[in-house]
Amino acid sequence: MGKTTTAINLAAAFAQKGQRVLLLDLDPQGNSSISFLEPHVINLSAYEMMVDGQQGWEGYIYQTPIKFLDIIPSRISLAKLEAKLVGDFDAPFRLKDRLDSLESSYEVIIIDTPPTLGLITVNALVAATHVLIPIQSSFFALEGTDDLLETIEKVKARPNPNLNVLGAVVTLHDRRTTLAREVHEQVRKVFGAQLFETVITKSVRLEEAPAYKESIFTFAPHSSGAIEYAKLCEEVLSRV
Repeated sequence: MGKTTTAINLAAAFAQKGQRVLLLDLDPQGNSSISFLEPHVINLSAYEMMVDGQQGWEGYIYQTPIKFLDIIPSRISLAKLEAKLVGDFDAPFRLKDRLDSLESSYEVIIIDTPPTLGLITVNALVAATHVLIPIQSSFFALEGTDDLLETIEKVKARPNPNLNVLGAVVTLHDRRTTLAREVHEQVRKVFGAQLFETVITKSVRLEEAPAYKESIFTFAPHSSGAIEYAKLCEEVLSRV
């Protein structure tokens, strides 16, 4: 659905503006992490950060090649987190409690969540101020959207009343196909004014950039992907 691509390139776009950005990879697949780091350099990850409680931040935060952009990486061990935390009274609040101490260190914290609505994603929703929903321009575009919006409303009802849906963005869009255009209109009917005007089109350059440990802005600065994510960043700033 373009989730990780959106996380890493929005983070890079904010960093290009001189803002101090932390990208937090909470997806056990770790795709955001390997977009900037070699796997062998990762000693401590988001898993240890969530399990170890209130210890300091040394060792968890890694510098990326992009100025002003740091990352807390993920590893496959994060898949064990839900089993580790289940039953703990503070399980949904573990991430919020950890991130509260970082508020003065960063102007933007972007969380790349798993593609499932489990305890890890709930932790992200409890800790977050805004949710950005990437929706792939495909036949199954809105599959699971109702469950996601219902979960967001439940989180807003009690643990995090300040949570807001920032908007939805259509990704992996192929303007040449009738289906993609029809899906875009369907998404617009569901989200209305919450749908971002920026549309992220399919791009080989966006797929290639992580392999070179770069964002789209340095890998292909004049590509459609770079232009579109820069526009999306401006739209996000206007809404926040």
